[in-house]
Amino acid sequence: MKKISYLLVLVVLVSCSSEIENLNIMTYNIRYDNPNDGENQWSKRKEFLSNQIAFNEVDIFGIQEGLQHQVTYLDSVFVDYNYIGIGRDDGKTKGEYSAIFYNSKKFKVIESNTFWLSDTPNEISVGWDASMERICTYGLFETIETKRPFFVFNTHFDHIGTKARLNSAKLILQKIAEFNSNNLPVLVLGDFNLTPETAPIQQLSKELNDSKIVSRLEPFGPTGTFNGFKFNEPVIARIDYIFTSKNNMSVEKYAVLSDSKDCKYPSDHLPVIIEIKIK
Repeated sequence: MKKISYLLVLVVLVSCSSEIENLNIMTYNIRYDNPNDGENQWSKRKEFLSNQIAFNEVDIFGIQEGLQHQVTYLDSVFVDYNYIGIGRDDGKTKGEYSAIFYNSKKFKVIESNTFWLSDTPNEISVGWDASMERICTYGLFETIETKRPFFVFNTHFDHIGTKARLNSAKLILQKIAEFNSNNLPVLVLGDFNLTPETAPIQQLSKELNDSKIVSRLEPFGPTGTFNGFKFNEPVIARIDYIFTSKNNMSVEKYAVLSDSKDCKYPSDHLPVIIEIKIK
């Protein structure tokens, strides 16, 4: 009888150690605080935007275009979260962040860094034909409960440079191969300023899964992600993505969230949220 009980305990322990992680992941271009935005200024939409993220119980979310005071605001609102990331202009606090926020009760950061999308990624730099500095922030995370490691990369591609966008995609894939020698699960989030048929998105899709394409449930929400604050027009331009590694995670759900308040969006982009299982 004691032997049977011991075996049952052992089976339970083994099954728990191999338990699949279910996580909610979001990418969100929150629109930089532009004083010329009038009724769509950050001060008028920040509370609704943060409530939207909180309501969806996101485990990890990557933002684009956040200036330091916007990042600081989100950090103050999400009290159980920490973030990684730096400003792209000086490698400290100036310029836009591609910050990654994570629930610190569920995850810890093993390592993190930021590189510039250029031929000199370890230096503050403008790459190729880009209009300005562009960065990618990444972290190696570990789940506190199950000690399962995984990578998250968060980026914002240039909106003008054709060569810059293609080379940025290649650089991120190169960095993933360089950092991820153990073939850990990988998520790549961001505003890529590109629609699905373009060469850089196709390049990324060869090595990674476009979460919308592989979602187990039918994707939910508008086709596009960029709304330009134009509430009365259809959202058709899809330029924000979450990519996942192919063999060690599955996408259970995919949605583009079109929440609004008083006929106004909380940003000029709609957030993308997915539910994944890390195997």
